[in-house]
Amino acid sequence: MLNIMIRKIALAGLLASTVLVVPAGAFERTDDGNVIVFGGRQAIPVLDPHVRYDWSTRMIQQAVYDALVKYEGDPAEVKPWLAERWETSEDGKTWTFHLVKDAKFHNGDPVTAEAVRYSFERGLKLNKGVAWMLKDFLAPEGVSVVDEHTVKFELKAPYAPFLSFLPWWFVVNPQQVMANEVDGDYGQKWLTDHAAGSGPFKLGRWEPNVLYEVEAVSDYWKGWPQGENRPAGVIYRMIREPAAQKAALQRGEADIVEGLTSDDYVQIAKVPGIVIQDHKGMTTFGIKFNTQKGPTADINLRKAIAYAMDYDALVGIYNGAASLETSPLPDSMQGHVAVEGIPRQDLAKAKEYLAKSAYPEGGITLDYVHVAGLEEARRIGLVLLDNLKELNIGVNIKPEQWPNMVAAGSSVETSPNMTSVYTTPISTDPDAVAYQYHRNSWGQYYAMAYYDNPQVSEMIDKARGSTSWEERAALYADIQKQIVADQPEVFGMLQNRRWAHQDYLQGFSFSPVRFTGEVDLYPLWIKEE
Repeated sequence: MLNIMIRKIALAGLLASTVLVVPAGAFERTDDGNVIVFGGRQAIPVLDPHVRYDWSTRMIQQAVYDALVKYEGDPAEVKPWLAERWETSEDGKTWTFHLVKDAKFHNGDPVTAEAVRYSFERGLKLNKGVAWMLKDFLAPEGVSVVDEHTVKFELKAPYAPFLSFLPWWFVVNPQQVMANEVDGDYGQKWLTDHAAGSGPFKLGRWEPNVLYEVEAVSDYWKGWPQGENRPAGVIYRMIREPAAQKAALQRGEADIVEGLTSDDYVQIAKVPGIVIQDHKGMTTFGIKFNTQKGPTADINLRKAIAYAMDYDALVGIYNGAASLETSPLPDSMQGHVAVEGIPRQDLAKAKEYLAKSAYPEGGITLDYVHVAGLEEARRIGLVLLDNLKELNIGVNIKPEQWPNMVAAGSSVETSPNMTSVYTTPISTDPDAVAYQYHRNSWGQYYAMAYYDNPQVSEMIDKARGSTSWEERAALYADIQKQIVADQPEVFGMLQNRRWAHQDYLQGFSFSPVRFTGEVDLYPLWIKEE
């Protein structure tokens, strides 16, 4: 403990009102335990669980809210949570969930079937964020209360992936939300920076773009896996640059950080007392083309770019902590097939496709937009810039904040020629990836390519409605092959998921369905020596 105690603590004043003794490492010691400090680069503009989700938002959402079920483990499995058990009808259209009887919201109200019904109604009627996952198969009136602890879902048609999406439908307290409605907004304004949940943590300080704090609920209805070693809370501290994150970890100003550069991970792994979490997950990197407007609407130009790309350089940027995609679906996802002939660098083929395009001599410049601060994405842009010189095509590398990227990508008219996107499926079911290539997904979440193939959309509809896995598997095999043939993006690589943390931080649990930097805060704790 002594070697930790003598570290310089730059956050000593951060919790000045609660600190009782000199803190050990980055974590703060309070009268209720240790407060863990997480250093992350991405802000949390909207906490509302039915309106928005990305990795930083969802990390805090899962801390303060509960769902009927939860993903845990690697490989990811759906585990009971608010629902202790469930059953489904033979035709796959009716699902009945039986709730635990001791769950309660942070204000003391019980978590009831009515709270579940209201939460799904709210999510579906707002038609934002999570709505896309279920709205084609579930109407608000399809959710009903059987009794205080039993809720029933009547789907419009069988939907095999139904259960796989439920971990992201968090349950809110209807009484709190309705008490804070403004002009019938379902409490959206209030839930931007407030919470009405039953999760293991409740909101503490909320200082946008500076820090976000969650405080442990000592009598959390499900208990704490660490027992008396549970943390007192977690501070999500904004640290915008990877170099600053690395320095914060080394100086003992952070207990865990995400998003370091690949070079930084290699270097900091050599520092005593630092542990690197490195896991092969389902996060894919692709360069999405605008397939409807501008030069990239030309399939031959898209093929030319795909064959010009140096794929080995992508893996090299990650110092080997990545592997090339062989399909639009991640390798470990059910239904994945390795698509024969998926492009690899071949300049002769690239020039053949360019000659067949509307730009046979090149002579154009394309925008490549990436998240500001993501060094690997920037370096991939430099690789693309160098590769496309061979085709006499220029690349304008444009860093942009993620919310602005999403806003630009939400319209055909404003979506860039090429957008750098890291995508983590939120379900283990192939529909989670395939549906982003459906016509109905235009402008939602990561569907910035505006891909449109009626045959593919028809196959996706058939696959998601079938209750036969054999039929679905055959359809998904054809879907993957056709998407690759249409080249709506450069299919890049599967990025390993990495974090760096102090060795006294215990309980880290990886699951591949979590987003890029997301960590389950619930099992974390500090081991003191």
